[in-house]
Amino acid sequence: MNSGTSYRQSRQRRRILQLLKETHTHPTVDWMYQQLKPEFPKLSLGTIYRNLSILTEQGLVNKIKSGSTFDRFEANTGTHYHFICESCGCMQDLEMPVRKDLNDEARQFTNFDVQKHQIHFFGLCSDCRSKKTAD
Repeated sequence: MNSGTSYRQSRQRRRILQLLKETHTHPTVDWMYQQLKPEFPKLSLGTIYRNLSILTEQGLVNKIKSGSTFDRFEANTGTHYHFICESCGCMQDLEMPVRKDLNDEARQFTNFDVQKHQIHFFGLCSDCRSKKTAD
């Protein structure tokens, strides 16, 4: 996915990538802004968006369109599936085998050159399920 465009090193960009590698919550831009603002007082949301765009273009970060209002981001760029809680909105990686044959199967039903797929599973996370059964 690397476009070959060269970007100068940026302390903020390195820190955004480090923050994404340290968390497994698939954060939004707003969450990253709140985490980094104390460290970078002049930081703007635009700066985070621009740096995430560069990191995504470089293949270092994935942008996840989860169907909610806000995109989420992650540093895990390998193929994997996600679980999204329909109650609290948390998103987690699922540790399960990726069905590589799914691309071929989808090709058989379409006239498309399917190159990759993304799957999200929805339901209640263990915390929300516990709260629901406690009520």
